[in-house]
Amino acid sequence: MPQAPVDERVSVALCTYNGEAFLAEQLAGITAQTVLPREIVVSDDGSTDGTPAIVERFAAVSPIPVRFLRNPEALGVTRNFEGAIRATVGELVVLSDQDDVWRADRIERALAAFDARPELQLVCSDARLVGADGSPLGTTLFASLSIGSEERQRIRSGDAFDVLLRRNLVTGATVMFRREVFDAAAPFPSPWVHDEWLSIVAASRGPIELLDEPLVDYRQHGANQIGIVEPTLRYKVSRLLQPGRQRNRDIADRMAGLAAWLATAGGSVPLADPGAVGAKAAFEGFRAELPSARWRRTLPVLLRAPRGEYQRYASQGVLDIARDLLQPA
Repeated sequence: MPQAPVDERVSVALCTYNGEAFLAEQLAGITAQTVLPREIVVSDDGSTDGTPAIVERFAAVSPIPVRFLRNPEALGVTRNFEGAIRATVGELVVLSDQDDVWRADRIERALAAFDARPELQLVCSDARLVGADGSPLGTTLFASLSIGSEERQRIRSGDAFDVLLRRNLVTGATVMFRREVFDAAAPFPSPWVHDEWLSIVAASRGPIELLDEPLVDYRQHGANQIGIVEPTLRYKVSRLLQPGRQRNRDIADRMAGLAAWLATAGGSVPLADPGAVGAKAAFEGFRAELPSARWRRTLPVLLRAPRGEYQRYASQGVLDIARDLLQPA
């Protein structure tokens, strides 16, 4: 069988951590693509199992050049991806988790979106959720995130920045983005996660695209560093009753970091709304400082609710009014 064509624009950044159970399958999926990348950069974050040996055996026979980086000490998933992406040379970067499986045309379909719309900054796709053994779980990533038609339309019409300001809808395991996005985004500020930060930076610079096709099998298992929880009614109710003030503080800190980055970005972020970033930071700061006693929260929350901030900035919209009223301290 002849080898698939190589697109010199594309680099793969693959991050590993104790991934010997699934890594070989993912690497085989990359080499089986209908369009091959120019390189695979693998960055290992302190694996103590057979992961390094798997990578080294693969690199010795791979039809695609492999660069293997090993962090001298564990950096965590966000810093590991930052290092892997920095080491790539392609103008388009595809992210890969160690435990997922790509559909054979994953790269080809993402490239087609960029070729059709040269102004795109980032493309992400839906994914099929599968168990540890690869069996389908009967749902998809977009369904689990409850991405509705309105959010899809707003993203596709150029309003992605405002949509992502409310809640992140981009999962790193499904993305391809322009290298210029990374160059603008690095270094990744704490406490942002790599895919959230890359997507909001991309959306500030130009349009992004959601592909409804499930181009990745997104494996869910006990060792996921970042995973998906099915949004059942029971789960939603449990979230209402979980302490959430630290989460609000983290979001406010993320918004402060985003505001500082926008202040230095100048004219390279035409789609950003600095005013909305400041308003979101103030809103999450208000939520973080709500009184511990539920009865003392009632008046400030009900006075704030008519201002429309819950609808625009809270990840669950008006449901977060109930969260702020009911959550323990």
